[in-house]
Amino acid sequence: MNAFEYILSKQVQWANNHKIKLTGSKEKRGRLAYTKTIEENLFEPLLSEVINSFNDGDGNELSEVSDSLPKMHAVHSSSALSVNIFQYWLRIRQVPEIAYACGLCKKNNRHPENIKFESKFSISQQFRFSPNIDVVIENSSKSPFRVYAIECKFSEAYSSQGHSGIDPKYLNLERVWNDLPHLHNFAKSISPKDKIFKFLHPAQLVKHILGLKGKYGKNRFRLLYLWYDCLGDDGATHRREINDFMDIAIADSIHFHSISYQELIIKLSNEFREAHENYISYISSRYL
Repeated sequence: MNAFEYILSKQVQWANNHKIKLTGSKEKRGRLAYTKTIEENLFEPLLSEVINSFNDGDGNELSEVSDSLPKMHAVHSSSALSVNIFQYWLRIRQVPEIAYACGLCKKNNRHPENIKFESKFSISQQFRFSPNIDVVIENSSKSPFRVYAIECKFSEAYSSQGHSGIDPKYLNLERVWNDLPHLHNFAKSISPKDKIFKFLHPAQLVKHILGLKGKYGKNRFRLLYLWYDCLGDDGATHRREINDFMDIAIADSIHFHSISYQELIIKLSNEFREAHENYISYISSRYL
């Protein structure tokens, strides 16, 4: 069984175990992998501010497209997973705890103040759309890092659909590549098509770095790649690709690192289970 099928099957079994009836993406058509309501797929209902963030994004996570259910209804939805992990800490106003668990700061760091979903960071006015970053933790003005940006990946990393390279138009924006020589050379190797990476989508990460650098400068942000690990060749290849990209980013002094969802959930469980029993039980039983 490949990684995508493993993740999907595991989430379908979770729904079955909780007597959640699944439907196809077009209700009567498609694989039975969608909850009838978004609430059935989430630990807690969406906060109004989170709804607004997703509605302002470009991913159609909460909107029907071509008579298909919103993407967040899918049990293997990456956005549902990110909401299930991060929204809880936003609601209870304990943002430093989840930032620490992600390895973004020390445990006694109180600078993290807010969490936003689907934030956009423009690279150039010549592009109609700006990349959406899944989760952004905003810090106080006293922090050396203005934001901790988090790119979240679940089943889609292992999809057979593949991923895009970098549009050559980005390579011609000389000013955005200032002091990023290694990433610039790397970007050329995955433009216009990425024939190197199988599971990691490095073009997306490069664009996130360019957008964040344009907004805050090279040294005022951290970028985390939060991904779902799987046993076998697929997971091993994904991890190797992450490490290869990390070497390139670090060579340009970008604060980039990664952690798997499993590592994050285990750390949350070890550190915070007693005070957050229901939350920890939900995410560990569903995603470990």
